[in-house]
Amino acid sequence: MQEYPRIVFLGTPEFAVESLNALVDSGFNVVGAVTMPDKPAGRGHRLFQSPVKLRAMELGIPVLQPVKLRDPEFLEQLQALNADLFIVIAFRMLPEVVWRMPRLGTFNLHASLLPRYRGAAPINWAVINGDTETGVTTFFLSHEIDTGDIIAQERIAINPEDNVGDVHDRLMTLGARLTVDTVRQIVDGTLHTIPQDQLITAGEAATPAPKIFKDTCRIDWTQPAKRIHNLVRGLSPYPAAWTELVDTNGAVITAKILATKIVDDELSERGCRPDSMLAINCGDGRELEIVTLQPAGKRPMDTAAFLRGLHAPIARAQ
Repeated sequence: MQEYPRIVFLGTPEFAVESLNALVDSGFNVVGAVTMPDKPAGRGHRLFQSPVKLRAMELGIPVLQPVKLRDPEFLEQLQALNADLFIVIAFRMLPEVVWRMPRLGTFNLHASLLPRYRGAAPINWAVINGDTETGVTTFFLSHEIDTGDIIAQERIAINPEDNVGDVHDRLMTLGARLTVDTVRQIVDGTLHTIPQDQLITAGEAATPAPKIFKDTCRIDWTQPAKRIHNLVRGLSPYPAAWTELVDTNGAVITAKILATKIVDDELSERGCRPDSMLAINCGDGRELEIVTLQPAGKRPMDTAAFLRGLHAPIARAQ
């Protein structure tokens, strides 16, 4: 009977939980989980426990929560788990002393088709940039972030109506399958890796996917309508694009914009639209309809409900 390797799983968000479940359901021997420390969150400052921690505890898997990944006590605890393989999904950048520890190495599941979108927010940037395809990649860790040798990839289409939440959920499921398949390749000895430099030489673009900040999310209405529409898709439902709407009395309303639609050119030219419609002129002369938004301090709502609650019509967006 084939003996499965001892696995330590390193991850934090819900995206990683799907792969943890898939590994356990497939009978693999997960002997430990490493995740972020608990931290205060929300108005009550209650301690937030990561989804990976909560699921690992339900499964009876020991959990380590280091503040510093080079801490000698943590390294000793990690070494004591005697793992053969580390799997990293949506965690922190690991120091070499950690990723070189297991005899079979450390591989990462990344939510892009590497070498495209190396960095913290690959799903967001694929949608923001209007890509029609993305995927997941498993690769062995190396010194530079997201640059290691590729083990396997799977692709999916990004549909025109998809937002980042839709793509995230599909990649989460696809990534879980690829994680299990990658472990099986390692166990079976059928592994064949490809250096990313080889793909770049063959014409693949190495592109960044930097962390999303508040300024990244602010809508610049001087941009073309299609670009703004993709920005909204790529940030919805979280962290969400935002703008300031100004009514005819000069009152400013800050709102997250959760869904938009490019106004048909013929409708725009006729200049007639229902009172329940809010369309903004963009930099290319086209109009973008705000379909769903969330004013500050309120719940998400459709535009018709938002407009009914106003004391004065919207004059412009800024």
